[in-house]
Amino acid sequence: MTQNELASIWRHVLADLREPDLIWQLATLAACLLLAKLGERLLLGRSVGAGRAWELGRGGLKRIAFPLLALLLLLAVRPLAQQWMHVGLFSLALPLLGSLAIIRMVFYVLRLSLVGAGWLHQFERIFAGLVWAVVALHITGLLPDLIDMLESISFSTGKQKLTLWHLLQGIAAVLVTVLLALWAAGAVEARLNAATGLDSNLRVVFARLSKALLILLAVLIGLPMVGIDLTTLSVFGGALGVGLGLGLQRIASNYVSGFIILLDNSIRIGNVISVGNDRGEVTRITTRYTVVRSNTGVEAIVPNELLVGTVVQNESYSDPRVRIALPVQVAYDSDLERAMAIMAAAARAQPRVLADPAPAVLLAAFADSGINLELGFWVADPQNGTGQLRSDINLAIWREFKQAGIFIPFPQREVRVVKGEGIE
Repeated sequence: MTQNELASIWRHVLADLREPDLIWQLATLAACLLLAKLGERLLLGRSVGAGRAWELGRGGLKRIAFPLLALLLLLAVRPLAQQWMHVGLFSLALPLLGSLAIIRMVFYVLRLSLVGAGWLHQFERIFAGLVWAVVALHITGLLPDLIDMLESISFSTGKQKLTLWHLLQGIAAVLVTVLLALWAAGAVEARLNAATGLDSNLRVVFARLSKALLILLAVLIGLPMVGIDLTTLSVFGGALGVGLGLGLQRIASNYVSGFIILLDNSIRIGNVISVGNDRGEVTRITTRYTVVRSNTGVEAIVPNELLVGTVVQNESYSDPRVRIALPVQVAYDSDLERAMAIMAAAARAQPRVLADPAPAVLLAAFADSGINLELGFWVADPQNGTGQLRSDINLAIWREFKQAGIFIPFPQREVRVVKGEGIE
């Protein structure tokens, strides 16, 4: 639709504002919009199928069902309505509804194209609404007046004089170039994930670096496109540096620590680590934090600075096999050789216990209540936890001890009251 056609439609709408049948146009338009909303609910309420393709199709239908249904209803109603009243308002609503459907679909496809851009899912409707608002102002002919008003508001930044319109243009240009950069970064990340010969940590590092460099390049390209001198950013850069020096030290430290962890391979995804009171499997490493999932399902978000500055026990750093020590105490009159053989056999009977190194039992100490024995065995899957394995071995040892007549001592106290002089 050309500019002359849009101007002609707007003139007809302004003329209809003085006509008495404007109320009928508004009522008919409202009825079409209401019917379109009801039709949208009926379409989305139907369960058609399952799977990724149906989910994507339903997502696209959810965004364009209302404007398309309203557009079809207006196209059907307008030839009938123009026989007894003006339809200038209908002519204006048609391009508005059509542009709304197109813009919503474009942003939906854009969100699907950007791998890992979860933030766009949250702001998709906001961005689509802003773009549609600009298109609506253009269609209604109000955009030139708005631009003149924004250009009348000016301010100085350094040696350059900027207007509010230039600033908004710069923000829009940066958003467009950043979206393109994120799309390119998603493509690079997909290629890196497909490279099976590349270390997983290096994939994350290259993906993060490529995304940061592409975003920086997008900003450097977007601002000069609208005539904004990059030297005007020196003030903001200085303020950012002061902020990093004063209030964002820990955040900057976490980001630097994240790159150190990813580059030196000290902690990798799948490792079982213990840091402080948290123990579990590393499921995700970002440039700011690391996610450690325990066997109970609780995920601990550990700042990367903590992993670099403190001692971390990595149970699968160079070898996934770990030794588990199980203490058992027996009475002094027990057959130690028989007890040690029972304990070793109980460990060997478990499928998770490795045969090499073989389970071994040590005499640890002669304690007050009995003899302390220690059963040591190795497992190759510490990420699956050791609680159930310990319980199964302890239960097997208890059963065999009971049959063999081997007793596990427990503390006993004998209290004697001695009758002395002056005590009745």
